[in-house]
This record gives sequence, structure tokens and C-alpha cells, in this order.
Amino acid sequence: MNEKVMGIGMVCELTGLSERQIRYYEERQLISPDRTQGRTRKYSFEDVERIKEIQQKMNEGFNTFEIRQLAAKGRLTIKYSCT
Repeated sequence: MNEKVMGIGMVCELTGLSERQIRYYEERQLISPDRTQGRTRKYSFEDVERIKEIQQKMNEGFNTFEIRQLAAKGRLTIKYSCT
């Protein structure tokens, strides 16, 4: 199920990351949450799993550029394309 239903606060609780960290991933084009008409970010459970995987790669020493390269080559578990 990839329905975008969660706000950033819930994502913070599920990932242990701050809102700023999650927004940073968005700025670096690692995630792309949907937006409501009021511009509120909405995330799916798949987005949460991708965020966790990104954090794991960051903890392993990868930088955001390298993580984007891995994603482009299909080497991340959670598939994603930023449009």
C-alpha cells in the first residue's frame, strides 16, 4: 500500500529522525512526498521505509550524492524515482 496518509510528525516518530532531517532528504531529492492543497507534506509507509534505508546508508558512510547514484542504479531496496 503506497497511499500517502502520514504527516511529517508521524514520520519522525516512526523513523527517529527530526523534521529537519526529513526535509533535508527532500531537498537532496532522495524523497518526494506528496503535498496537500495547503502544501502539507504527506508520506506513505513506503516513503518511511525508504527514509529508514537512506538513514542506514548515511550511517554506513554514504553521502546523499552516492545514495542518489545507488537509487538510480536500482541498488536500494525501496525503489523510487524523483520526478
